[in-house]
Amino acid sequence: MKHCIIFLLSLFAIGSVSAQRMESAQLIPTGPQSRMVVDSISSPTLGETRTYTVLLPRNYDQNPDKRYPVLYLLHGIMDTNEGWYRNGRVKSVMDKLVESGEVCEMIVVTPNAGGNIYEGVWNGYFNMPGWPYEDFFFNEFLPHIESRYRVIGDRAHRAIGGLSMGGGGSTIYGQRHPDMFCAVYAMSALMDLDANGGLPSYGQEKMKIFNRTVREYSTIDFVRRANDETREKLRSIAWFVDCGDDDVLFDVDIAFYQTMRDAGIPCQLRVRDGAHNWEYWNTALYTALPYFTRAFTKETYNQSK
Repeated sequence: MKHCIIFLLSLFAIGSVSAQRMESAQLIPTGPQSRMVVDSISSPTLGETRTYTVLLPRNYDQNPDKRYPVLYLLHGIMDTNEGWYRNGRVKSVMDKLVESGEVCEMIVVTPNAGGNIYEGVWNGYFNMPGWPYEDFFFNEFLPHIESRYRVIGDRAHRAIGGLSMGGGGSTIYGQRHPDMFCAVYAMSALMDLDANGGLPSYGQEKMKIFNRTVREYSTIDFVRRANDETREKLRSIAWFVDCGDDDVLFDVDIAFYQTMRDAGIPCQLRVRDGAHNWEYWNTALYTALPYFTRAFTKETYNQSK
């Protein structure tokens, strides 16, 4: 694991990539396009209201009886539900790939599990003292989404993915709730931290708790400690790790992949030229979204074309 200061700089690079640079690499779709909805949920578990963003398929309003697969797409630390749309351009990528026939129509849901932690905002997808986000996600948020929007609502049509903190969160959710997801796609994922790793706390107690909890929820240790029954459940999920060769989290992502292989759990790995930034994650969508499409049932894909 590289020095925590390098980690900090790499995470701050999230917002440094030029939007024009990413946009120039994309073709503008000519047909119907998807629609973004920003909504909120009042959570008794968290004791506050959390916003989220939903990307509805291009024909969602025209087909009121049709239900769709759902992808939960998680953001990174010190970001919110807006990041994947503002910087990752997920809407543009989705519209282009649906129009080309490479991706089926699906509902994309981005929750809000962050903000500026140095201003006292909780970050993280797992349960921490004072921040039971995993309980919120599965007991409140997921049922809310799947009753409010027309998702198919079974495991075969539900997937999860994310970047950095969200990549680690996606992996943890897949490990701890294997009956809920058919596929997990982890980009530049925060899978674990060594004793001295993580973001500097600068006296911020929430950051200290975050770093400690990442270590406690180590995705690598989870696989190593898993019994035969748990490993068999993990084999039922389509796993994918995507990390740049210059990413500060490269070593830990490779360690996770190798641990999965050693445990006999199939896992795809892609290493491309790139670092811990939005340019890499934007291009990762061109692999991730078709991967999720293949993970969903063939019947759903045929109906969407």
